[in-house]
Amino acid sequence: MTIQKRPQFAPSARQTGFTLVEVLIVVFIISVLTMIAYSTYQDSLVRTRRSAAQGCLLEYSQFMERFYTTNLRYDQDRNGVAVPAPTCTAGPDVNNFYTVSFAAAPTATAFTLRAVPTAVQAARDTRCMTMTINQVGTKTESGTGSVDDCW
Repeated sequence: MTIQKRPQFAPSARQTGFTLVEVLIVVFIISVLTMIAYSTYQDSLVRTRRSAAQGCLLEYSQFMERFYTTNLRYDQDRNGVAVPAPTCTAGPDVNNFYTVSFAAAPTATAFTLRAVPTAVQAARDTRCMTMTINQVGTKTESGTGSVDDCW
C-alpha cells in the first residue's frame, strides 16, 4: 500500500486576495481622508455663508448712502416715511443662516447694520459671529477672530 502525500505548495506559489489586516488599513486610511474632506467642506460652507452676509451688509449700506444722498438723512425720507428694514437679495445663503437688521434705529446722521448668525452658522462660525458696518464704513465682529479675519 502506497501512501499518497498531500500536495505541498511550492515556496514560490502566491496567494490571491487580501488579508484582513490589509483591508482594515485601507478602511482606516479612507475614513481619515473622509473626515478631513468633510471638515474642509464644512469650513468652506461657513466661509461662503459669511461672505454672502457681508455682501448683504455692503449692499444695504450702499442703499442707505443713496437714501441719505436723496433725503439728507438716514432715518426718514422727505415725506417723513421711515427708511425700510434691511432686505437682502443674496437668497438662502443669507436668509437661512443670518438675520440682517439695524443694530438700533437709524438716526438722521448715523446707522449701524448687523448680520447675526442663526442656527448651524452660529454654532460653527465662532470666529466672526455678529458682523456690523456703520455709516462711515467701520466694520466690526463679535467673535474670537479679528476684523481682518472676518472682513
